[in-house]
Order: sequence, then C-alpha cells, then structure tokens
Amino acid sequence: MKRLLIILVSMAVSIGASSQHGKTSYIKYPRPRSHVVIVRPVYYPPYYYGYYTPLYYPFRPVYRYPGETRLEIKIDSIRNDYRDKIWSARHDKSLSRSQRKETIHQLKHDRDLAINQAEAGYYKNS
Repeated sequence: MKRLLIILVSMAVSIGASSQHGKTSYIKYPRPRSHVVIVRPVYYPPYYYGYYTPLYYPFRPVYRYPGETRLEIKIDSIRNDYRDKIWSARHDKSLSRSQRKETIHQLKHDRDLAINQAEAGYYKNS
C-alpha cells in the first residue's frame, strides 16, 4: 500500500512537471530574423570646410567657420556665473525656504536681464 502511494505521488509530480508548457526548457535557440532597413542617400556638406553651392557659377565655395561668436561666449559666461550663484543660494541653509526661493527667483530674473543686455549691446555695436 505504501509503495502504491509513493508511485502515485511520483507520477502526479512528473505529470504536473511535464504539463508545464515550455517552462522546463531554459535553452533558447537562435531564430533567424530579418530586418528591413530603408536608407535614403542624403549628402550633408561639412559645416566648417566650405562647400560648393550650385546656385553660383562656377560653383564658388560658401565658407562657414566653426566656433562660437563673441556673443555666445559672453552668454555662456553669464549663464555659468549665475548658475554658480543659484547653486550657492539653493544650498544656503542659513536662509529660510521662502527666502531661498525668492533669492533664486531674483537671480534667474537678473540672469535673463543680463543676457538680454548682452545681446542688445552686441547687436547695437555690430
């Protein structure tokens, strides 16, 4: 009787394990997959070497120089300065939260004004 019970339990376990569809196999076989890629040939001329434009005869080169203008450099320096000031105001624990928010808001407003003044001065002097 005991042997019959053990045989029935082992058969139930083996049937239950074999009925798990696809879960017992952990080996993944590679399947061929094809990918369709549509490529449209587009020529982008280099930005800084100068390229020939077909609008002028005999294709005189149009030169574009790399690098930043003085205005971009000035705006970057203004942003960096104010980023440092905003960071130090944000991490100043001697001020209350509302004072910190007000200080940060004022610094952002001053930064925008300084950038606008730099742009106006650059275009006025150009």
